[in-house]
Amino acid sequence: MENNAIHLQQMMESCQQPGKVLAITSGKGGVGKTNIAANLAICMAASRKKVLLIDADFSLSNLDVIMNLNSKYNLSHLLKGRKSIEEIIHTGPEGLEVICGVSGFEEFADLSEFQRQRLLNEFSKLQNNTDALIIDTAAGISKSVIAFCLSADHVLVVTTPESTAMTDAYAVIKVLAGNRFSGRISLIVNMADSIAEGKKTYQQITNVVKQFLNIQVYSAGVLLKDERVSSAVKLRKPVVLAYPKSQITSSLVALAAKLSRSSAAAPNEEGFFSKVVDWFF
Repeated sequence: MENNAIHLQQMMESCQQPGKVLAITSGKGGVGKTNIAANLAICMAASRKKVLLIDADFSLSNLDVIMNLNSKYNLSHLLKGRKSIEEIIHTGPEGLEVICGVSGFEEFADLSEFQRQRLLNEFSKLQNNTDALIIDTAAGISKSVIAFCLSADHVLVVTTPESTAMTDAYAVIKVLAGNRFSGRISLIVNMADSIAEGKKTYQQITNVVKQFLNIQVYSAGVLLKDERVSSAVKLRKPVVLAYPKSQITSSLVALAAKLSRSSAAAPNEEGFFSKVVDWFF
């Protein structure tokens, strides 16, 4: 573990810019969104920044499984008033702080006024205590997903070359554009057979975006299919730690650095979590 941390630290040194909120989302499930979120967060934490990764799925979260965290407490305990925000934060690899989402609780699809206010009050405590916030949203275009995306500085939309994933990725971008999202939108093509296929997928989506939405979507890059990713999941270990010298790890480190350097809209003075609640409710 120590050697892995040193390796990642050397690759990510001085890459992360403080204060940005990155929402990682996708139109459909199964495209590797949560895996990407977990590994990017670890890469950023390895650069000596205080990073908080939030699993913002209120029904089918699995970030704790991918990161092998014993998530005794999660967002459900916060929403029920049983724990404070500090008490549900877990410490992950490389000092990464993680808040786990909710799985199997239908009741949290519609939050009460008390739960909404508690969420705002508790999340507001985090504003000045992290260098970077990474939000792993649920898949799709539900109100909660779009809320977190609209309140971020930068949205990373994850897709694969499959036509259904591409169509759903476009749907996410369309909703963001329809709500006049003022931040930066980037597209990452995951599980591509080749760099050429990934670039073609990006071009196909952005051509439609330019034609019908008239906005710019940036290229975050291409991640190739790699059996080490599924092997790492079976080990319940993020791939950047399970295989620190692999090509997929190098690609994820490069993606983290690229996202860190990219420009984003200036943060709204009312704060990220205040904006989330405004959009969400």
